[in-house]
Amino acid sequence: MIDEERVLNKPLIGVAIAVLIAAVGGWWYWHSRAAATPPAAPATQAPAAAPPTETIAHPVPAAASGSAPLPELNDSDAAASAALAEAAGGTAARQYLIPTDLIRHIVVSVDNLLREKVAVDKRPITGVSGTFIADGDELHATLDARNFKRYEPMVSALEKVDMQRLAAAYLQLYPLFQKAYQDLGYPNGYFNDRLVQVIDGLLATPQINERIELKRPNVMYVFADPALEALPAGPKLLIRMGPDNEAAVKAKLSEFRAAIIAAPLRH
Repeated sequence: MIDEERVLNKPLIGVAIAVLIAAVGGWWYWHSRAAATPPAAPATQAPAAAPPTETIAHPVPAAASGSAPLPELNDSDAAASAALAEAAGGTAARQYLIPTDLIRHIVVSVDNLLREKVAVDKRPITGVSGTFIADGDELHATLDARNFKRYEPMVSALEKVDMQRLAAAYLQLYPLFQKAYQDLGYPNGYFNDRLVQVIDGLLATPQINERIELKRPNVMYVFADPALEALPAGPKLLIRMGPDNEAAVKAKLSEFRAAIIAAPLRH
């Protein structure tokens, strides 16, 4: 029997960069057909030591004069949710966010997307509904295309988000993202540079149009192709969504990237 990935039904507010990046594909590994209980969530990976920052590749603009002061990071959930909800407008994307410790969880998830694993307990969004389907047995299986439909509602909601408005909300809140990134273990790091780096890594994800072969050496299914299995967590997520969903997410990532690097620079 295939384990189910359950959706949290609690009411959520806000939309954030995480809708674009952190969890567009459900969660990080497939449950096996035989697993009786889901595996324990991986611990948050300790970040590598950050080298001193010599230059900032993608600086964000200074706050506009007259802007309301931002709260402290530990008290930022209400302000972040309100700003991001306004950016989302009436789209369905706002339903996917978990607003508790929102900015910190976005930063952790973004930073981990080009690593091997992403900490599930730090996720800023809910999962997707439905059950995973693999055709075949543990040694010779393929990813069933019916899995891709599970992600279509989330991707459809994402396609309706105005990336210019989302970028404006992100830039408004940027000092909080920067503080969360430094607290993560990068005192000399610059979060916007890391965000652009992660987006570029996701945009470089190969698009697989043929059936994807799987195997199950242990509890969970993995890609049979060693080159695919060696990819970081984020690109794997995009591939698991199917080529059409992957292309749609990449298009929105490209829009968002353009918005956050085209902003007026600090003087």
